[in-house]
Amino acid sequence: MRDFFRTLTGRAVLVTAATAVVAVIVTALVAIPVAVRSVNTQIRAELMEKTALAVELLADERPAARERIARRLRQDDIEIYLIRRGTADRAGLPERVVRRVAAGTLIDTRGVVNGRSSFIAGRPLSGRNSGVVLTRKVSSGIAVRVLSGVWVALLAGLVGGVLAGALLARFVARPIGLAAAAAGRLAAGDHSVRISRHGPAEAVRLADAINQLASALQTSEGRERDFLLSVSHELRTPLATIRGYAEALADGVITADGTEQAGATMLGEADRLDRLISDLLVLARLEAADLPLDVVAVDLVELVREAGRAWTARCGPDGPRLVLELASEPVTVDTDPGRIRQVLDGLCENALRVVPAGAPLVLAVRPGGIVEVRDGGPGFTDDDLVVAFDRGELNRRYRGIRSVGSGLGLALAARLVGRLGGRISAGHAPEGGAMFTVELPYRTRTIA
Repeated sequence: MRDFFRTLTGRAVLVTAATAVVAVIVTALVAIPVAVRSVNTQIRAELMEKTALAVELLADERPAARERIARRLRQDDIEIYLIRRGTADRAGLPERVVRRVAAGTLIDTRGVVNGRSSFIAGRPLSGRNSGVVLTRKVSSGIAVRVLSGVWVALLAGLVGGVLAGALLARFVARPIGLAAAAAGRLAAGDHSVRISRHGPAEAVRLADAINQLASALQTSEGRERDFLLSVSHELRTPLATIRGYAEALADGVITADGTEQAGATMLGEADRLDRLISDLLVLARLEAADLPLDVVAVDLVELVREAGRAWTARCGPDGPRLVLELASEPVTVDTDPGRIRQVLDGLCENALRVVPAGAPLVLAVRPGGIVEVRDGGPGFTDDDLVVAFDRGELNRRYRGIRSVGSGLGLALAARLVGRLGGRISAGHAPEGGAMFTVELPYRTRTIA
């Protein structure tokens, strides 16, 4: 039973039952005094009417008639008092009542008669200092009688409130129970779960939220699977090369004249592995939001000029033709120069992989804190631009079609630029290939 009242259904039933009980008590507290007051008002009105009747009948001076009147009144639990010359015929009436009736005043009050709380109605007679007074004991059981007449209705209201609470609890708790079950299945790895959109608006919104979460997890799971496949492929390729050369060296297949070339190949593949692992670590730290940044004032013109010197040597005579388009004045931004250089190197590395010999590779700096990397390579389709910065997506699309990287470079560039407060976008270059535009926080120049 204790566990039941810990549930939403149990608490809803408890609350509605308590509300019904309070409503019944309040109804009783209000209704019973009103009913008692109504009964007492009716008794006093009847008692006052009977005084008028008693006055008429008492006009008959015959003792037998008076006795008959008194007997009939006593049958209704009414006592009759006659006042002659300012004095009641028997003791018990309050003195103030006797005086006021003898003075010719109508009396309709409540007081103590012979030690009992009673209703008192008095009317003067035609004679001087004379009158008649009727009294009736105030009943103490009126409230009990009223309550006994309405307890069935009160009990029915209480039972109805409990039943209504149970129905309401079931109506409210069912969507929550379905959502909890769906969340449990999602946590267990079943991302195909969906909830039907039924019930009140809040339940529909909850179902929509769970369904959207399930769809997002399902999509993310697919992307993570593809990403892991592409990364494992990228890791396996250099490892296979290194292992092959190592086995050849161990078996003596490679002679002394070939060891230098074998070592250079193994070193290049090891560097490739190192870059891939470094990218994975940086990307993981970016997603955990704990990558340290050193934001300072940086002149983009000078930074891109230095990058151009390094990439001129990388391009060589058999590679793309490097072109620098620099602003005529310094373009100062607040950023981390090392991270921006990492972004530029990654974008140039991607271009170097696909741009044919002699095609342009452009590094440009525009006023307003804008850096462009454009090329004359195969470029992207419009569909590619939508997913260009998703991890491994372009790798999955073009693996086996053209030279591709690990699929981490563009995702890493997008997250680095975002952490630096900037924005990166992909588009079509006027040179025919891909264009990446990096917008960084710019220090607006002021004229003194």
